[in-house]
Amino acid sequence: MKNEGGCNIAGVRVHAVDYDYTVERIIDAAVANEPLSVSALAVHGVMTGVDDPVHRGRLNGLDLVTPDGQPVRWALRWLHGIKLADRVYGPNLMRQTVAQAAEKGLAIYLFGGTEEILGELTRKIEEKHPDLMIRSEASQFRTLDAAERDALVARIRASGTDVVFVGLGCPRQEIFVSEMAKDVGLPMLACGAAFEYLAEIKTEPPEWVQKSGLQWFQRLLTDPRRLWHRYLVLNPRFVARILAQYSGLWNPRLTDTEPAGEPVRYG
Repeated sequence: MKNEGGCNIAGVRVHAVDYDYTVERIIDAAVANEPLSVSALAVHGVMTGVDDPVHRGRLNGLDLVTPDGQPVRWALRWLHGIKLADRVYGPNLMRQTVAQAAEKGLAIYLFGGTEEILGELTRKIEEKHPDLMIRSEASQFRTLDAAERDALVARIRASGTDVVFVGLGCPRQEIFVSEMAKDVGLPMLACGAAFEYLAEIKTEPPEWVQKSGLQWFQRLLTDPRRLWHRYLVLNPRFVARILAQYSGLWNPRLTDTEPAGEPVRYG
């Protein structure tokens, strides 16, 4: 299943795709040594675009945005009549893409997080895919200047990498992928909490919690101080926006062009 043009979800373009299609596009771009900017967006990611027109332009300029959260998948059905069998969840998308990269003899680059997270993540991936070439670089948790940004591009390009996974947190990772993919010239995937989940530093919710759309509640209980605004404020606002769009009271426009300005260069 695919939706090349994407669907308007509160003014953010989301593609009605499944895992098979998404992984195939990423691997095809890797084999062809071509840029491809990909993100898996849940409610929080969509709302960052709703609240910031500059960022909305970035999101709508990505090559592929998958419905990471169940509410985003449900919105595709309510607004556009598209019934997906499942969401395309960032951690699972990373698992499947890594497996395909290993099968095809491709190399991967992990960018973001701390040295501790990257060390554990690399170890866990190597346990399943011992022949996979892995390069990694921790985030500096600040904005890079132009020289640092160019040096990072050069390091990635010189590493022999075929696919880049970016775990900087939303919206920093989407900004990074939007600004870097073309210069790096490779597929880049912004994959949310995948680094910590695949490294088993954080525990993923049970399958029934994920399928019921309650993963947000489980995450809120584990980290209320950091996540209360994301889930208790943004989730109701997302529902209100979707209802307004469905009823025709609000007709959000897909903004494709990012306003001019200095790049953010998160790293």
